[in-house]
Amino acid sequence: MPYKILLVEDNENNRLLLRDILTFHGHEITVASDGEEGVALARELMPDLILMDIQMPGMDGMTASRILKGDPATSGLKIIALTSFAMRGDQEKFLAAGFDGYLSKPINTRELPGLVRQWLGMEPQP
Repeated sequence: MPYKILLVEDNENNRLLLRDILTFHGHEITVASDGEEGVALARELMPDLILMDIQMPGMDGMTASRILKGDPATSGLKIIALTSFAMRGDQEKFLAAGFDGYLSKPINTRELPGLVRQWLGMEPQP
């Protein structure tokens, strides 16, 4: 049974690349182009994993994640921050904000499938 992954990303090139890679690895991918759409789709689909861009127009990823983590119906969803912020302390900041993981851009497309398997609990964490 394929895992359901929600990809919330405003950059079309990033959406296409990530969707293609994850689809190739057997996952069922739904995409949203902003935080508001991402929150609505997360509530509707209850995906196994959400990859959430942080910087988006309108509702950003931090706000969308806070909404989902603050709602008892969606608080258990796994949400991974996707961000171009790669400064010292950023990973800790996102984890402290309630994200379940952190992935900096540019994304290493070779490592992505293994990281997704880890986040889904298909492989042990290193």
